Amino acid sequence: MTTRYDPDARNVLGGELLSCSLRPMTGFFRNGCCETSHEDVGLHTVCAVMTAEFLAFSRAAGNDLTTPMLEAGFPGLTPGDRWCLCAPRWKEALDAGAAPKLVLEATHEETLAIVPLGVLKDYAVEA
Repeated sequence: MTTRYDPDARNVLGGELLSCSLRPMTGFFRNGCCETSHEDVGLHTVCAVMTAEFLAFSRAAGNDLTTPMLEAGFPGLTPGDRWCLCAPRWKEALDAGAAPKLVLEATHEETLAIVPLGVLKDYAVEA
């Protein structure tokens, strides 16, 4: 059972924000949801499905998401894992041709400040 930071949070389609992943546990608040607040300066709002290409892109950009940090409860990500990415990083990956697919129903509406809905829909997978 997850504890929602904001029970009224909406996804980019205007519906209820669904959980992104409980295994691995994701989200700025580590509650499984891509929720955000003023504390989340990175805007961890995109529920992305990891790919080898994106993980390599992220590592090259200085954010290694594959190496476990067990002391922080982070198991390291592998292709197929869902993870709440920072919207600006997802946009960087898009511009570099390495953007992973995403789950619209679990992507927070604040993402629309960075990426238009039409572009997000082009990368959508089923929830």
